[in-house]
Amino acid sequence: MRGAVHSHLEESIRPYIDLIDTLRSAGIHKDLALPTIIVIGDQSSGKSSVLEALSGVPLPRGSGIVTRCPLELRLKKVNVGVNWKAVLSYSNNKIEFVDSSLLENHVHAAQNELAGKGVGIRDDLITLEIMSPDVCDLTLIDLPGIARVPVNGQPQDIGNQIKRLIRKYIEKQETINMVVCPCNTDIATTEALKIAQEVDPDGKRTIAILTKPDLIDRGTETRILDIVHNKVIPLRKGYIMVKCRGQQQIDDNISLEEAAQMESDFFRTHEHFRCLLEEEKATIKSLAVKLSQHLVGHIKKSLPQLNEQIKKKLWDLKNELKECEAGPPQDPKGAKQFLIKTLTRFNEEIKSLSLGEQITEDHLFVQLREKFRKWHDHLNSTKTFCHSNEKKYRGRELLGFSNYRTFENVLQRHVATHKAHAIKLLNIIKGIVTHLHVHVRVLSIKPKECLSFDVCIFFFLKTSSYSNSLIQQAKAEQRISEQFEMEGMIYTQDPIYLKFLNEISDEKYSEDQLPVLDKKSKYSEMLQAYSEVGYIVVQRMSDQLPMMISFFMLKETAQLLSTDMLSLLDGVNVSELLFENSDVGRRRKDLQTSLDRLTAAQEALSDFI
Repeated sequence: MRGAVHSHLEESIRPYIDLIDTLRSAGIHKDLALPTIIVIGDQSSGKSSVLEALSGVPLPRGSGIVTRCPLELRLKKVNVGVNWKAVLSYSNNKIEFVDSSLLENHVHAAQNELAGKGVGIRDDLITLEIMSPDVCDLTLIDLPGIARVPVNGQPQDIGNQIKRLIRKYIEKQETINMVVCPCNTDIATTEALKIAQEVDPDGKRTIAILTKPDLIDRGTETRILDIVHNKVIPLRKGYIMVKCRGQQQIDDNISLEEAAQMESDFFRTHEHFRCLLEEEKATIKSLAVKLSQHLVGHIKKSLPQLNEQIKKKLWDLKNELKECEAGPPQDPKGAKQFLIKTLTRFNEEIKSLSLGEQITEDHLFVQLREKFRKWHDHLNSTKTFCHSNEKKYRGRELLGFSNYRTFENVLQRHVATHKAHAIKLLNIIKGIVTHLHVHVRVLSIKPKECLSFDVCIFFFLKTSSYSNSLIQQAKAEQRISEQFEMEGMIYTQDPIYLKFLNEISDEKYSEDQLPVLDKKSKYSEMLQAYSEVGYIVVQRMSDQLPMMISFFMLKETAQLLSTDMLSLLDGVNVSELLFENSDVGRRRKDLQTSLDRLTAAQEALSDFI
């Protein structure tokens, strides 16, 4: 085939094939489907022989499953500088060699490493790049042959496994499906062609290669010609017949060059098939030309849509990365600085919050003022508990006598009724403060969508905030209980008490008239006066309780949190503390990798669009 295969088309063909090869090498096929030729066929259809003839080197062949992983075959025609060179790539391995006799062993070794020794298959791609003056410019992907019956320890569902793998590739509209069918079988029963028809019912993307024309029964030649001439199962890209080396020719050490000449002689002298030579529907040479032309035409047709897909994908990726921003620095010095900045920002936010300077959507002091006002309203609504019914407050004493203990008990019972409301208020405030602390953490540790420190700072802040809130809540609850115990002592200064008593009484009293007040008829006024005194019950509790809650739940908690944060810097393993959730880091890395390869793809496409 040296110098004979579409040399006049090389300059126009090679750039497009190189473009897709470059995009696939960059991994664009992980994001978008790329134009390519997929080679499929039943077992023993002659698929390996066809690829061997196209590539000019002996590929693995034999009975059973020979191709156990998708094999991307990149053929590059070079005219100077290289006699023959191959590069085999898979996973993180790359092997270069110049001896074609080593090829089969290298491919076998790669398949065994990826799919294990035996008969299993894998979806991992093996790339074989061959550079030689004896090949055509072409790239295609060979898939495992379809097994009908499991043999030699193959899984019972091996046929279904292979079909699933084939469908995954050929169902994409960007592919050209090259189906290899032997002439000596009924083409309508060929599994590979059936699958191709399922995904391409109109035959727009399918080309069929008919092999083993020397093995057909006499008298069936006309039927075979009808197939090639698209009269049986029409395919838009048509049929091509080839005759490759058989096992006997391999055993006789017939070279690929000799086999190509023997193929040409076969068709030229065949009574029925020689017409196919003139129609360019026979020989490996015609197949190579047609495949290259089909592939390049398909690439040209697909590029505008591919370019638009890349633009859209880039837009989506950039938006996703905006949510993630950058993760914690990996170097120790950068990580320490990152931690210091994060803790400093957190402490500043918490301090600003406790001072009422942190203006958020749910501003803290707006919420606190509302809850404290409701507490004050509650106290006010209960201070008129006393009425002028003296019998309600009469003890065992005779009429006309006073009993201070009765007066004291009434007030103590009344004050005690407020404790449950006070504890409820404490719990409400604790919930508000804890919620806003979480909000401050989210603001301080950006970005929230991706920077999730499971066992480190985010988790530590969360548990620390919660535990500190519980500690301060317990302290505040203890102080509230003490306050109610003190309120049970029933005390205020005489001038304060008289001031409020005179405001509600029809009579005016002074300290000199205090004995006159000790009358049952005055109990309701005396009780009401006590409940309304500025710092007695209403005023005192209205101010004192919010002050206690604010002190413990806000100011003290903020100070404790700031102290806890600063203690993180003492002898801490910064790398461990800033260890990022593996899923989060992997997502950011994958997004950035996709962005990089799509950006490179867009630049590569710019010369063709």
